[in-house]
Amino acid sequence: MALYAFCREVDDAVDEISDPQVAASTLEWWRNEIINTFQNRPEHPVGLALAESLNDFDLHQEYFMEIIDGMAMDLHQQRYAEYKHLALYCHRVASVVGLLSAEIFGYQNRKTLKFAENLGMAFQLTNIIRDVREDAERGRIYLPLDEIAQFSLTEQDILSLKQTDELANLLKFQADRARQFYRQAMQLLPAEDRQSQQTALIMARIYETTLDEIEKDGFQVMQHRVSLTPLRKLWLAWTTARAEKRLSKQR
Repeated sequence: MALYAFCREVDDAVDEISDPQVAASTLEWWRNEIINTFQNRPEHPVGLALAESLNDFDLHQEYFMEIIDGMAMDLHQQRYAEYKHLALYCHRVASVVGLLSAEIFGYQNRKTLKFAENLGMAFQLTNIIRDVREDAERGRIYLPLDEIAQFSLTEQDILSLKQTDELANLLKFQADRARQFYRQAMQLLPAEDRQSQQTALIMARIYETTLDEIEKDGFQVMQHRVSLTPLRKLWLAWTTARAEKRLSKQR
């Protein structure tokens, strides 16, 4: 919960503060707060909660700094020329969160860290597909520009919120990339760590089901935002937990 609260604080600093200079100053304050937290002298309630967690988990200071670096990218970079540039952003804002989460959930095999890293990429790519309209309304485009051109689209097509067949094809291409990361993650998760990583597996089921629904809807993301109901998320969580329990008994 402390990790989630930290992520919300730094994310909101970028998304909710309209003045870029104030947002940048807020992120800089959080850099100092993380340093203070690791020196056991935090000031913010979230820092205080994180400081308690440091006694129980092997959480690395540089990971928190990298998350802030990712959030800072939103202040000065609203386009990504190629996928390799977007991948760095996704790593910072999602994969690093996955690595910290894996430490909290616990693991025996270090391959689990690769599982967490790939799953973070899958989650962020799913978010990008789901939030194309919302991001465009803020003037942001997270789809690589060279791939936008490859599918006969322009930046203006995205910013004007046009729903076209070309956009659907582009998003199908992005969805295939996300699914590759989901597959890689599941292949990398060692059997002995499935139980400890059950929360991550539940999240994976919910995120991938969201991606399934977007695809079933024909990637009509400019028309409406696809989301799962709380009841369906609860059902997915429960059925995933039951399936993992059966697997654990078999092992």
